[in-house]
Amino acid sequence: RLVGALDAVLDSNARVAPFRILLQVPGSQVYSPIACGATLEEINQHWDWLEQNLLHTLSVFDNKDDIASFVKGKVKALIAEETSSRLAEQEEEPEKFREALVKFAARFNFPEAEKLVTYYSCCCWKGRVPRQGWLYLSINHLCFYSFFLGKELKLVIPWVDIQKLERTSNVFLTDTIRITTQNKERDFSMFLNLDEVFRIMEQLADVTLRRLLDNEVFDLDPDLQEPSQITKRDLEARAQNEFFRAFFRLPRKEKLRTVVDCALWTPFSRCHTAGRMFTSDSYICFASREDGRCTVVLPLREVVSIEKMEDTSLLPNPIIVSIRSKMAFQFIELRDREGLVEGLLARLKQVHADHPVRYDASTSDQDFGMMTPVFYSSMCGDHRFGDVEMVSPQSSEEKGLSPPCPEPLTPVFPPPGSPRPDAHLPREQVKVSLWNDHLAEYGRTVCMFRTEKIRKLVAMGIPEALRGRLWLLFSDAVTDLESHPGYYGKLVEESLGRCCLVTEEIERDLHRSLPEHPAFQNETGIAALRRVLTAYAHRNPRIGYCQSMNILTSVLLLYAKEEEAFWLLVAVCERMLPDYFNRAQVDQSVFEELIKEHLPELAEHMHDLSALASVSLSWFLTLFLSIMPLESAVNVVDCFFYDGIKAIFQLGLAVLEATAEELCSSKDDGQALMILSRFLDHIKNEDSPGPPVGSHHAFFSDDQEPYPVTDIADLIRDSYEKFGDQSVEQIEHLRCKHRIRVLQGHEDTTRQNVLRVVIPEVSLSPEDLEELYDLFKREHMLSCYWAQPGPVALRHDPSRPYAEQYRIDAQQFTRLFLLLSPWTCGAHTEILAERAFRLLDDNVDQLLEFRAFVSCLDIMYNGEMNEKIKLLYRLHIPPALTENDRDSQSPLKNPLLSTSRPLVLAKPNGDTVDYQKQLKQMIRDLAKEKDRTEKELPKMSQREFIQFCKTLYSMFHEDPEENDLYQAIATVTTLLLQIGEVGQRSSSSGSGSGSGSQECVEELQGPAPSPEQDSVFAEPGRPAQDTGAFSGVVEGVWTVSLEHILASLLTEQSLVNFFEKPLDIKSKLENAKTNQYSLKTLEMSRQSQCELKLSNP
Repeated sequence: RLVGALDAVLDSNARVAPFRILLQVPGSQVYSPIACGATLEEINQHWDWLEQNLLHTLSVFDNKDDIASFVKGKVKALIAEETSSRLAEQEEEPEKFREALVKFAARFNFPEAEKLVTYYSCCCWKGRVPRQGWLYLSINHLCFYSFFLGKELKLVIPWVDIQKLERTSNVFLTDTIRITTQNKERDFSMFLNLDEVFRIMEQLADVTLRRLLDNEVFDLDPDLQEPSQITKRDLEARAQNEFFRAFFRLPRKEKLRTVVDCALWTPFSRCHTAGRMFTSDSYICFASREDGRCTVVLPLREVVSIEKMEDTSLLPNPIIVSIRSKMAFQFIELRDREGLVEGLLARLKQVHADHPVRYDASTSDQDFGMMTPVFYSSMCGDHRFGDVEMVSPQSSEEKGLSPPCPEPLTPVFPPPGSPRPDAHLPREQVKVSLWNDHLAEYGRTVCMFRTEKIRKLVAMGIPEALRGRLWLLFSDAVTDLESHPGYYGKLVEESLGRCCLVTEEIERDLHRSLPEHPAFQNETGIAALRRVLTAYAHRNPRIGYCQSMNILTSVLLLYAKEEEAFWLLVAVCERMLPDYFNRAQVDQSVFEELIKEHLPELAEHMHDLSALASVSLSWFLTLFLSIMPLESAVNVVDCFFYDGIKAIFQLGLAVLEATAEELCSSKDDGQALMILSRFLDHIKNEDSPGPPVGSHHAFFSDDQEPYPVTDIADLIRDSYEKFGDQSVEQIEHLRCKHRIRVLQGHEDTTRQNVLRVVIPEVSLSPEDLEELYDLFKREHMLSCYWAQPGPVALRHDPSRPYAEQYRIDAQQFTRLFLLLSPWTCGAHTEILAERAFRLLDDNVDQLLEFRAFVSCLDIMYNGEMNEKIKLLYRLHIPPALTENDRDSQSPLKNPLLSTSRPLVLAKPNGDTVDYQKQLKQMIRDLAKEKDRTEKELPKMSQREFIQFCKTLYSMFHEDPEENDLYQAIATVTTLLLQIGEVGQRSSSSGSGSGSGSQECVEELQGPAPSPEQDSVFAEPGRPAQDTGAFSGVVEGVWTVSLEHILASLLTEQSLVNFFEKPLDIKSKLENAKTNQYSLKTLEMSRQSQCELKLSNP
């Protein structure tokens, strides 16, 4: 209201226009605004347009109310079109958007690849204080910037960190957008169009999470692989495309081409029904404006012609779509009819070229005399209804294979006690008669008119004789079946005989599939089930085989032929429930929210709804087949094939409502499970022609008292009446919302499991490990944000073990090493990081997991001195140090490498200290304990030793005790060079059979020097002494061991203090969180500059 008031005061366009055109129905006191204008000239232009385009069409209507409704609808459509055009113009980067783009880049310093999608003015609440600023939504981040009263506020929230996105309210505002991450909640409000902002946020979060956390969807959706191409319009189009596929339950590959308002002639109501036409690559679909009144799905494969008819005042802009079952569909009021028909004809030709069709002999040419392009070729079957008959001339035999079952299994293996075929079945016959009448009027093919009437017939239960055939039509599996002749046989041939983990799982479950039904007590049924499941696993290895698919497939085989059952399974797994057997948790989470909305008292009693959700998992996975008597559960499957997942949601709510009183009185989850299982086991089908078949939950039904029986038809009717108001659009919105939570739930599980394994192995605190994990994961994500799509091995892979789901390469490791390592060596740090990566990469796959990364850091921060020295030692021998190491120059000055320097140091008070006796004893002790230590590390060559010394010198730079450390390391270096030369002489004299350490001790002799000889660095202008000693050493023979180095370092207390002083990682963690993004941006800018120089030599 406040924003609206400010707009009204400050914006002259917000005031009421002085000229208006109003619509009034005679006798009514209501006036509807049609047009407005600031000047007389402007309002006259509007009136002229109405005269030319609208007024002359009003004479076709019979009453005034229809006229008013038509005019209002037209005006609303024009407004919607104008709004969409205006949004399109805004996104074509006018001045304002370019200005926002410049500010976004300057304020947040992202790489150029971070594309801004849109921006809004809003408030961000910090406690009770609102901060007015700008919200920027980019392809990977949500950013907020405010500069108010001299205080700057910047927020950067990656979409992958958002765990919950919801609309809520606080004390001050009734409508805000709340963003929840792992540690914080942020509220944003004061948007001019909050609905649009929330929709864009939700879409961006959903798209980004799918792209970065869900490999299956990433590989199946090419749009996700080009995030730099995402725009605001693309997001809207993507959302509309997903709604289109979900509403009509079409394959994932279908891409929405056009959506146009129109009206369809519906012969059963003898009028044109207003709605919208949707066209895609292979389909023309129609949905009425009034939900549920009429929908039509026309596969282009069924279409034989698309014609324009003469435009009249009664039938404006009409087209006729004719299909091969001798039906025609008339659409009128189509805008841009020419372009629409042209596009449809092009796609029609392409579809028939890809999947040729030949019409049977009963279809003569004169039957299609009015129809233009007709395409002929082979046709695999004609699934059309006569009176309960369907002709299918396709041969069921596959060359070289045992033939699949030519018929559904139910007629072949009737349950024990089934009535004779000629028995009187009045209820079944009444149903068959009703269906025959309906199909005669509304259509017998997949192109039938789908109305509320057919939904009521489905809710009553489809007759046994028609069930499998109607499942094929409702799911449109019949189109796939006819489009792929021989495909199933080929899959069976390729898949049978192969042995792998999937086939082993299938074999284990074959005899658990409806074991009470005689069809699966027989090898014929088992073999058919094996073929269908194995063929599908071969077709779609991403899903492969999941438990519960065997139960669903068993039921499909009871009512459909084997090949038909295969295509029905394809329709369920890839169309009606895409990725369902891997993503059932999303619908469980949606179901929890629906319980809270529709059954609040039950939700309040069951404080933790996850118990109900876990119980309901089998409801969604098996469509109630595993927990309800079969003759009742097939009625649920009828509703599912007609209405999709909506039918399962509403039936689940109906079950909970029917048992709500008992559930509210239950004391624990176990008792609630017993209540639900007993209720479901006592759902009967009074209309079933066959005997009852026990459910899988019969063990819960040992009742002492008879339990009341519920008829499935009554339960389904209640579900439609009480909970049938959920639209496909609402369900898809809830799925999008809960997909974010479920994916983040998987991430939390991964995080907890990785930390659970790592915590006992290191000395870092759990809190520090959590922050390290977040930094490690973010480093992985940063490369996913702005790098070109790489192989799956470099991306997040949820199918891998928890510890291996996030891995980083050498560049990513180097950036983290620079940010977190306590061993800062200036320019040398990057080289040290490269060596550390090579050392930790045990399997040489150029990737490191979190466990290896943390183990290295833990030694640096919390290891004992000997562990740290050992790590440093290993960083300077192969495989960490390579022949091609880019840092092969030594910074050490020659005096430090002179082995003639005596092992005596001057003290500040003028005394001298001789370490030879102490060192001899230490080396003897090391030699004695050698056999008790772990596998001996290779000895270090002189070249490797030089690199080791360089690293030590670099580590001491800017340390408070820098001078003492330099003097100490000079002493140790001299000692180690002497030890190496002694070993070299011993080796060359052939006396290598004794202890190398012992020989070194005996050779460590030399005259006591004067204090003047003890300078660490050569003084300027003073010639270096004994510079030739080092140059005479033969490379490859001079060696020192880890024991020598450790013993030598222990002689210097300043070095011991340096390596044993406590280190705190917290300051490094804070610095890393602040600078991780800027380091990545700096690296990318350097790469861009290098590429620019290479392209412009």
